[in-house]
Amino acid sequence: MSGLLYPIVKAALSGIIIMLVSEIARRYAALGALIASLPLISLLAIIWLWNDTADTERIAAHAEATFWYVLPTLPMFLALPLMLRSGMDFWAALGIACALTVALYLAAIWIAATFFGVKL
Repeated sequence: MSGLLYPIVKAALSGIIIMLVSEIARRYAALGALIASLPLISLLAIIWLWNDTADTERIAAHAEATFWYVLPTLPMFLALPLMLRSGMDFWAALGIACALTVALYLAAIWIAATFFGVKL
């Protein structure tokens, strides 16, 4: 594929996956969560990156960085339900959970560099 068609196909396929996950989650919360927890977007990004560049070092760097960036997102999935179940407004809870994630991203970048020599 060339020109404008390739990015349109990439966007459409990626969007369809997100739409399917949200529709499944609407009907079956646990199944939607299971599918959402799969690294589908990461795998698609790796496939697109391979197709675009065939650069194994770039893909390896992407996969390693993805590992370091996934870790700080995990507490959000515990903090958000705790806040919601305690009666906090959805948007406030989501904002706090996102702010927590940003703070943990910054911490992960520092920890990866300081203790593991990984530059993100």
